[in-house]
Amino acid sequence: MKEFMLLFRQPSFPPANISPKEMEALAKRWQDWVGGIAAQGKLTNTGNRLATEGRVLKAGGVVTDGPFVEIRERLGGFMVVKADSLEEATTLAHGCPSLEADGSVEIRPLNA
Repeated sequence: MKEFMLLFRQPSFPPANISPKEMEALAKRWQDWVGGIAAQGKLTNTGNRLATEGRVLKAGGVVTDGPFVEIRERLGGFMVVKADSLEEATTLAHGCPSLEADGSVEIRPLNA
């Protein structure tokens, strides 16, 4: 079996726009989805959510604060799954809560 990284991208929006009840429901959807993958024995690493602050390093050593408010989407986190093929890993990505919020999941094979 190979390992694949699932990268979660979602639209940028102020977190204040989500009520505590909506946040709780969203957390439950994530737990259920990840739990389903784990129950199949396909979860290798739960990864992490990423903080909203950071820096961007560009060629020539230029460092700027980022990610930026004006971007349309942000990389929200990642996890690692195991699957026999890219197609199977893509099937595992279906049901990701990011997709419900007009987000996306990037599926990338990890090289051994």
